[in-house]
Amino acid sequence: MKKFSVFSFQKLLVDKIEMNFTLRPFRDSDLTSLVKYANNYNVARFLTNQFPHPYTEDDGRKFISSVCDSNPVNVFAIEINGEAVGSIGIFPQTDIHEKNAEMGYWLAEPFWGNGIITHAIGQITEYGFKTFGITRIFARPFSINPASQRVLEKAEFVLEARLKNAVYKNDNYMDELIYAKRKDDNG
Repeated sequence: MKKFSVFSFQKLLVDKIEMNFTLRPFRDSDLTSLVKYANNYNVARFLTNQFPHPYTEDDGRKFISSVCDSNPVNVFAIEINGEAVGSIGIFPQTDIHEKNAEMGYWLAEPFWGNGIITHAIGQITEYGFKTFGITRIFARPFSINPASQRVLEKAEFVLEARLKNAVYKNDNYMDELIYAKRKDDNG
């Protein structure tokens, strides 16, 4: 198995404020910040129902426990100022889809709009292609989340499909979009 090393810091200059973030494995000590930032309807409404709202300490413990033993690591904390303020993961598929991996991510609302996720997607995409023997990474944002669509486009993902009313969440139907990037597109 390949050994994991923490991604180097990315520095973003936003409104003359420098934001440093790093992608690293989750640890038990992330529980407090995870619950603090994940317990937000504005985050949960754009994610599958596997991401509960309200988000409790028990949910956080179960999540951290489920991702800590992965080797190689496939789910990373997005750390800013010593706190886990989000997550990004890459999930290799099986069977006839074995050369594909799904990517999912979320970021705490106070950090939205700063380019963090765009840069994190770039890092996880590079890591995924190098680590998992895949040739395609895809993400499935909801049609009601244009910010996530823009982030994927900035990270050079291409819209491959729109599945009409394929998602039902919070008593509403919405389209599911499929964005993807192929290893050949990664340079």
